[in-house]
Amino acid sequence: MKDSTPEYHFEKEEKSFELKQFISNYLRYWPWFLASLIVCLVCSYLYIRYTPKVYTSMAKIKMLDAQDGAALPDLNMLIGQSKVNLANEIEIIKSYLILEKVVVDLKLTSVFYEEGRVQTSEIDTLPFFYEQIKFYERNQGGSSFEVEVTNEGFEVYNVASETTTLFTDYDTYKIAHELPFQLRAENEQLLEAAKGKQFKIHIKSIKAAVLDIKNSLIIGSIGKRSELLYLSKSGQSAARSERILNGVIRIFNEDGMRDRQLMSERTLDFIEDRFIFLAQELDSIEVGKRDFKQDNNLIYLEADSQISLGNKTQTDEEVFRLENQLALSGLLESALSDKGSKRGLLPANIGLDNTSVNTLIVQYNTAILERDKFISSGGLNNPMVQQLESTINGLRSNLDSSLDSYKAQLQLSIQQLSSRNARFSSEVRQLPEKEKLLRAINRQQQIKESLYLLLLQKREEAAISLAITEPSLKVVEYALSGSTPISPKTKNLYIMAFVLGIGLPFGVLYLIFLLDTKLHGKADIVKIVPTIPVVGEIPHIKDGKNTVFSTPNDRSVLAESFRIFSSNVKFLLPPKEEGKGAVIFTTSSIKGEGKTFISLNLSLALSSLNKKVLLIGADLRNPQLHTYLKTDKDKAGLSNYLHDPEFHWKDSLINGFAEHPGHQVLISGQIPPNPPHLLTNGRFETLLEEARLEYDYIVVDTAPTISVTDTLLISSLADATVYLTRANYTEKNLLNHAMDLSKQKKLKNMAIVINSVGNSKKSGYGYKYGYNYGYGYGYGEES
Repeated sequence: MKDSTPEYHFEKEEKSFELKQFISNYLRYWPWFLASLIVCLVCSYLYIRYTPKVYTSMAKIKMLDAQDGAALPDLNMLIGQSKVNLANEIEIIKSYLILEKVVVDLKLTSVFYEEGRVQTSEIDTLPFFYEQIKFYERNQGGSSFEVEVTNEGFEVYNVASETTTLFTDYDTYKIAHELPFQLRAENEQLLEAAKGKQFKIHIKSIKAAVLDIKNSLIIGSIGKRSELLYLSKSGQSAARSERILNGVIRIFNEDGMRDRQLMSERTLDFIEDRFIFLAQELDSIEVGKRDFKQDNNLIYLEADSQISLGNKTQTDEEVFRLENQLALSGLLESALSDKGSKRGLLPANIGLDNTSVNTLIVQYNTAILERDKFISSGGLNNPMVQQLESTINGLRSNLDSSLDSYKAQLQLSIQQLSSRNARFSSEVRQLPEKEKLLRAINRQQQIKESLYLLLLQKREEAAISLAITEPSLKVVEYALSGSTPISPKTKNLYIMAFVLGIGLPFGVLYLIFLLDTKLHGKADIVKIVPTIPVVGEIPHIKDGKNTVFSTPNDRSVLAESFRIFSSNVKFLLPPKEEGKGAVIFTTSSIKGEGKTFISLNLSLALSSLNKKVLLIGADLRNPQLHTYLKTDKDKAGLSNYLHDPEFHWKDSLINGFAEHPGHQVLISGQIPPNPPHLLTNGRFETLLEEARLEYDYIVVDTAPTISVTDTLLISSLADATVYLTRANYTEKNLLNHAMDLSKQKKLKNMAIVINSVGNSKKSGYGYKYGYNYGYGYGYGEES
């Protein structure tokens, strides 16, 4: 547990450092963020300032059922559901027929705009009288006009024909013209306020106006079980939207009421037609009845004849009932005598009026069911089955006898009723044929009179319904417009502008950082190759400044960084042998990383400590050391020594810096055709051994390791190897090559130095090198 605590704190600090580094990388570009934020906010302000405001208007209505007052409560009412099909009502409201009536009634084919200095806004009405006198067909396009109120009158510009007409006295009725509208000033105050202003008039066809409203009108239900609907419309002119919504409600209500009135009117028309026909029929029947009685001397109908007819009818009904019972008894007897019924059930409740028979049937069916149940559970040999079979046989026998007795009783009753019916029929036949005809006439008269009275009642009901037609809806809330526009939304736009102002540069920077594959500082190296130490960070030196540590007492940024670098390099070196100097190789991955620059200044920094230092240019393929010494590239040097056994290397040494008396340089010399062969012929090793005896430090500027193998062939001769990288130049994936060289021990005591740090803000480093810069590394500068 004790070991895990430090690791935890270390990981936590590392994450905190990465977060700070991440934030720092972006904060260095704060002018970008500030400029982007200002631009986005200004654009949002200008958009809000010069974009026409759009307002939403909303109205609420309750749909009424035509049968609300007459119908009894049904299931829908009990469970709280609406009896009105709101989906159908919504489609009716948005139908072309309704909206066309709204357009025509409210004259919505003309749309008005007021031109401002910056923007043009839609208005509901003009400040003067306007009348459209020409309407376009469905397939015709619209037309646009511009009206300017001047001191002389109305100046109307036709956009299509590009013609201008001046109407003096502010009245178009006084001058003949072909415009599709008329204008006239009727209010002096409004006219004075409108002078100097310009208005636009756009006229479109009725179909186009209807489709515009249809597309912008939103209708929906307040809730699933509610009968309330909301109507919503958005537009630049809140007054126009409110007028349209209220017009839709009014026209829809009138249309529903008209439908109900139309039903009442059709009912009245039908009743009036039937009255004429019924009156004629009644007159004909009454005249015929009068003539019939006069011709046959008939005044009253005998009371006994009514009784006889009643008795005969009653007897017929009773005979029919008894015959029905007899037939049912026969059916039941047939079912009982059927062989299949011995194992099955008898029909119950078939309408027999005999209680004993019905009881026996119930008992018989119950016994059958019990027997079948015991057969399924215990088989035919079950004692209970045998017992039930005996019971069933007894019940069957009782049923046979009961049915026989009941049938005999029924037949006797029928015979008695038949004799009575014959007597009543004889009485009826004795009624005068003329009386029967008179009753038929009376019956027809009663039917026609009752129908006439019914029509009178229905006519009054239809007249009342027509007079007091109920509305099809109830207005819960007339159209109201919000005081805050829905577009543009100021708060949302400013929030979006703020987010965009911050997010846009952040996204660009994130993309740049994401696509950036270059090294920028120590942190990048530590993440990729944490096992290789970083011994120096050399700042970027602007062009035109001194890039050579030529003065031992130089306190510039460059000098201080190389003093720290040289101090850290000494800790890489193994213990010295008595009287021998140390060999330091400098190499890199590719060319252009400043290897020669680092080698030269490292040797000068070591020389500034009163040490004898030899700088050897061992990059035989692309030597650059001569450019700093301002000497000839082909001057004799290392390649001459390696090639010519008679040549002594000391003869070509250069003392290029007067203030560094202990510093000498052996340049590369002429470029040979076979550098690997020369470096491995043994003379280079001899040179180093001889130099160790005379110099404290030998700094060798070698070739890049990826380009050629020269450095790897002589790497075993070094005491320490400085591997150079360059900020904003070296690719991060090249560090994997350095990692492989270190793991395979191809470069001894390898350490990394970073050149040109601080050249880009992407590095995240803001070093301010000064006199005491190096002490932050924990290594004191040797005095």
